[in-house]
Amino acid sequence: MVAGSVLMALVLVLGTAARVWQVARIDDDTHADAIVVLGAAQYDGTPSSVFEARLGQAYRLFDKGIAPVVITVGGKRPGDEYTEAAAGKNYLTDQGVPADRVLAVETGSDTLESIDAVATAMRARDMSSVVLVSDPWHSMRTRTMARDAGLRAWTAPTRTGPAVYTRESQVHGIARETAAFLWYKLTHFPADFKYTAEQ
Repeated sequence: MVAGSVLMALVLVLGTAARVWQVARIDDDTHADAIVVLGAAQYDGTPSSVFEARLGQAYRLFDKGIAPVVITVGGKRPGDEYTEAAAGKNYLTDQGVPADRVLAVETGSDTLESIDAVATAMRARDMSSVVLVSDPWHSMRTRTMARDAGLRAWTAPTRTGPAVYTRESQVHGIARETAAFLWYKLTHFPADFKYTAEQ
């Protein structure tokens, strides 16, 4: 009985890990109402390398005409002058994206809170489809949360940045997201474990 339970748990974990890896490889550039960039650390308005990689991917998608609007999302920690969303918007406008094409949703201290805030903002603007930009390993959980929030969602993750630099960071990302995804499916609560100290 115990051995059977252990085997079932192992199959569940390994199956989820395989699915995290599989979804991470998907690059879906289907046209949508908006491109959403999940927030990450920023330092006095300057995006961290993790965040910059995500913003760079969002810029490339916008430049290809994948969506007419980019949504940046994320709040701020106590003492911060900028929110992640504001830092992201400033970065994109500096790259040449028109300011009226970037919506900063300055709410969210974890993935679930951010997705819920984005869904609310999009519904208020009669938008319902979204391309999600984050790190590859984060894709399955963000897509699941967005769909649970009532959005039509697919993913086009960044292929650069610290989350994908090394085999070690890839294994760590898959392991972390496997645990976070299973926790979310079990509880519908967030379980955000940081990639690095800078995220």
